[in-house]
Amino acid sequence: MQSIPRFSNAKQPISYPTIATGNSQKEKDLADNLCDSGHPLDLDTIFKDTTTEVRQLLNIDRVSIFRFYPDKSWHGEFIAEAVVEGCGSLLTEECYEYFGDGQVQYHLGHVEAVADIYTADLSPQHVDILEQLQVRASLAVPILKYQSLWGILCLHHCQSPRLWSAEEIDLVQQIVERLKDSVQQTENISQSYSQTKVFSNNINRERAIAKTISKIRQSLDIGVLFQSVTTEIKQLLEADRVAIFQFTPDQDWEGEFVSEDVSEDWRSVLTQRVYEHSFETQFADQYDERQVQIITDIYTTQLSGDYINVLERFEVRASLAVPISQGEQLWGLLCVHQCEHVRHWSLDDIKFVQKIVEYLSFALQQLKLLEQLRYQTEQQKSLTGVITRIRESLDLETIFQTTAQEVRHLLKADQVGIFFFQNEQYWEGQFVAEDCGKGISSILEEKVYDRNFGERYAPLYQEGRMYISHNIFEGDIQNDDVQKLERLGIKANVVSPIMNGDELWGLLCIHHCQGPRQWQLSEIEFIDQIAKHLGVALEQWSQVEQLRLQAAQLAHVSSRELALEQQQLLSQTINAIRDSLQIEEIFDTTTKSIQSLFKTDRVVIYQFNADWSGQFVAESVADGWPVLVGSQGINQDPYLMETQGGRYARQETLAVDDIYQTDYKAHHMRLLADSDARAYMIVPIMEGNRLWGLLAACQNSRPRHWETDEIDFLAQVSTQLGVALNQAEAVARVRDQAAALQKATDRQRALTMTIDKIRQSLDIDIIFTTTTQEVRQLLEVDRVAIYRFNADWSGAFVADSIVDGWQPAVPNQAIIQDVFSRPDQDGQLPRNEVFVPISQGEKLWGLLVAYQTSKPRYWDDDEVGLLAQVGTQLGIALQQAELLRKTQQQTAKLNQTLETLKSTQARLVQGEKMAGLGQLAAGIAHEINNPVGFISSNLEPMQNYITGLLELLTLYQQHYPEPEQLIQNKIDDIEVDFILEDLPKIMASMKMGTNRIVDIVQSMQNFSRVDEAAIKDVDIHQGIDSALLILKHRLKACKQRPTINVVKYYGELPTIHCYASHLNQVFMNILVNAVDAFDDLEHYHGQMPEIEISTRWQESQNTLVVEISDNGRGIPEDVLASIFNPFFTTKPVGKGTGLGLSISYQIVTEMHGGKLYCQSTVGQGTTFCIEIPLTIAEKIGS
Repeated sequence: MQSIPRFSNAKQPISYPTIATGNSQKEKDLADNLCDSGHPLDLDTIFKDTTTEVRQLLNIDRVSIFRFYPDKSWHGEFIAEAVVEGCGSLLTEECYEYFGDGQVQYHLGHVEAVADIYTADLSPQHVDILEQLQVRASLAVPILKYQSLWGILCLHHCQSPRLWSAEEIDLVQQIVERLKDSVQQTENISQSYSQTKVFSNNINRERAIAKTISKIRQSLDIGVLFQSVTTEIKQLLEADRVAIFQFTPDQDWEGEFVSEDVSEDWRSVLTQRVYEHSFETQFADQYDERQVQIITDIYTTQLSGDYINVLERFEVRASLAVPISQGEQLWGLLCVHQCEHVRHWSLDDIKFVQKIVEYLSFALQQLKLLEQLRYQTEQQKSLTGVITRIRESLDLETIFQTTAQEVRHLLKADQVGIFFFQNEQYWEGQFVAEDCGKGISSILEEKVYDRNFGERYAPLYQEGRMYISHNIFEGDIQNDDVQKLERLGIKANVVSPIMNGDELWGLLCIHHCQGPRQWQLSEIEFIDQIAKHLGVALEQWSQVEQLRLQAAQLAHVSSRELALEQQQLLSQTINAIRDSLQIEEIFDTTTKSIQSLFKTDRVVIYQFNADWSGQFVAESVADGWPVLVGSQGINQDPYLMETQGGRYARQETLAVDDIYQTDYKAHHMRLLADSDARAYMIVPIMEGNRLWGLLAACQNSRPRHWETDEIDFLAQVSTQLGVALNQAEAVARVRDQAAALQKATDRQRALTMTIDKIRQSLDIDIIFTTTTQEVRQLLEVDRVAIYRFNADWSGAFVADSIVDGWQPAVPNQAIIQDVFSRPDQDGQLPRNEVFVPISQGEKLWGLLVAYQTSKPRYWDDDEVGLLAQVGTQLGIALQQAELLRKTQQQTAKLNQTLETLKSTQARLVQGEKMAGLGQLAAGIAHEINNPVGFISSNLEPMQNYITGLLELLTLYQQHYPEPEQLIQNKIDDIEVDFILEDLPKIMASMKMGTNRIVDIVQSMQNFSRVDEAAIKDVDIHQGIDSALLILKHRLKACKQRPTINVVKYYGELPTIHCYASHLNQVFMNILVNAVDAFDDLEHYHGQMPEIEISTRWQESQNTLVVEISDNGRGIPEDVLASIFNPFFTTKPVGKGTGLGLSISYQIVTEMHGGKLYCQSTVGQGTTFCIEIPLTIAEKIGS
């Protein structure tokens, strides 16, 4: 035997000993036929035809195709073969070391030719493997896909050695080239489909995000927004349920589902409340940090048993939960549920849901800000109303009851009570007024006796402190106090002291009984102000009561007429204070009344400054004396400045009968002399606990002795002036707050209008122009500009709006500088401009700048916050503009991809049709072969019979009317009697075979309907029977299995108007899948393979139903969800395209408006159900 090399370059074949096969033309025809295969995408058919034809042509024992596993070095299995009897099959045989040391050579495209494994240069291990596979001689040609080793075409001779000729190797190389083209073409189509699907998903998700943004623009109706978001996400992610879960505040992770979109096969979770301890312990920290919870499968993820029970209750198998924030607070979760099967969530899925949640959080925060603004406005209005009613009445019962009602209504509390202490030790008291919500028990009859309260809490309340409890069961609260509050049904409360002067009179109590409550700072401040004004009302009431008592006493003493006048004057002063909040008017009225009553030369009011200097602010002076107000300027009395008010700060009074009889220092004497005072009495004016100023009555012309009742009277008047100052300051503060709130409201409204204008356009130039103009007018500044950064952090102004008379910044690029002035007296820095960032996503895009060029300006937080909101909206507008640009680009790419996909899809469908045509042709050929073979076998005897009869007739013609012995001999020779008996039988048999062929052709026509209209009234049973006839050869027994029994249960069905040939294709595809399932089984366990076909008409739904069942191995649950997807198949590589069921699904659902679904149990079998509504069929016909 000639020595030949084991490996050779495929491009340079070497010379081998030739073997004359006599099949040169046949070899060429084989290569041409495989090159022009009618199934370019059906690798299963190509591989099967190739192995069969090559084996027959080259007369070898086995031809196999081996494929390497992707990403597994040199491991693989045999996926197709043709083998002679007596030589074992290698199908599905996995190999690890089969190709020995030739791996690198195969990768380079070299061919391996082994004439005899025992004489070739093979390792002992390699020889052992080849012996196990019954290989004696082999030819291996690598199949490359894009320069990578995909597989090998193997030719095995099992019985004896064999020399491989150059012609044989060249032929096999040509065949491998065609196999390589088919493999690459299939890979290209698969990649094209995957890329198209990714492009389409990205576009749809971007559109969903844009739609969410649009919803936020159009309305802050959170219910509508939630419903739109859940619907969009469910459709795009193809989930079974998308729901929004809201946590209940202060309820330890308890909450409920507030919105959802769910498939009809799964129950709703709307309004379902959820609380599970394991949820808090396992995911609380994760959600607090805004981390996404990803569950691929609840049974394989490390979850607690209790939490798995909760998810099972909602029919969840896989889930995605993304935290939703409202500002800094965790508001809830956006939950995506896959109920039917496990799901591996992609990074794109997670990012898409996170982006949607980001905009939801923004909408929730905007809603919260608006609610807070409305709430604060209501608080200020209510506070103003309560103060007004307190001033309008001196009836404490009315004041208390009105206050309790309005405070409870505004704070939405369950109960508001006013408590009064009945002794000086503060351990006894009762509620004197209350207002309760529905279902809340009254506490008016509750009397309190608690000595510990006076020791523990009373001193704190006397200092003006408030008690605030968000939850009585948390915090530093004594057990006995918790029990008392719990007995009254209180779960959270706020208590503020009510002071009558310096004495603790009682408490203002706000109770929340339904559960814990997080009290807001604005609510606490509101309660504090209400309590203080109740204290003012008590002081006024006490003063009036005291005056009434004094007036009653003086009315019976005629010698006290002056005192009575004083009390009347004091009452008039109090009434004047109540009737007016103008402090200048009150001062003027009071000084005139006192001067008239005491008949003094001067009554003056002196106000302290922050450094304890001061000035006269009001006076009443007799004729002939100079006016002090406005003439002396700032008075810097050393004694008052050094001692910070001296005795007056301690609320002491001073009465001097004659200044020259005192030991005052010379400087102090000069001040008194400058004011012309010879005798005077001075009392402090206290604004709360702060010394505000002094009230003085002066006698200039002579000394004067001041009576005690005069000093007391002046002190009472100063007390009322202090009350007036308190009221005026409170009212002024309320007015300032109301004005500020109104200003903030106006700005917010203007901001909303500005944002709406930004949102109305996607043209960024128009947006910039509109924004700068609106913001400049809103903040009343000289200039508003937009500055954009370049990649190197240089930049330029791209838009601005300026007042008349200023030059624009856009043409002449200026350098941005901070301009500061010196601090003012309050330590604040006036800043001429303010900057806020404009971010495009996470990238700093530029700055929004507001300038006050004409003068320094102090920017308050509201103005900066407003400008920041506009900057945020500009960032969103930039994102939207960028999104529009990307969307337009992606749309163009998608259109191009769709055109490619249409072309690819047409080729795929054509390939599937060709595969179906091959199935049809194989079945018809098998069925026609029997009658044709029968007719063919009878033709030769019949020809002999007819020939003999014709010869006999010829002899009769020649010797008629007297036949000779020759004729008789001919009769005996051809056995005329037997011919007369057998010929009719042969004719009858041939007629029977001809009729069978006619029936088969008619069934084929019935199946394809090629000679009829595309839409026609047909009998469904005929189509099923035709498909069964075509597949009859595949139902017969083979070496893998016994005969498949077919059981039919046909119901009474009307004819249906439909696409008959397409429905027949559906029946064929489903029946072929059932037969393939049996062919894949290796053995049976006593149960014979069976296909059951049943039909019925559901009259209630006017629907025709066809069910095709088998008792095969069934379909696993994870596969069942994907069987109708294009290109999905569980068969080995190269067996089927995965389009049969996908096309069937489109025919039933899209062309006929019906349903096609599958039910399967592993180990028991599979049922395909086809439902065709007759109403849809009628529409097709019309």
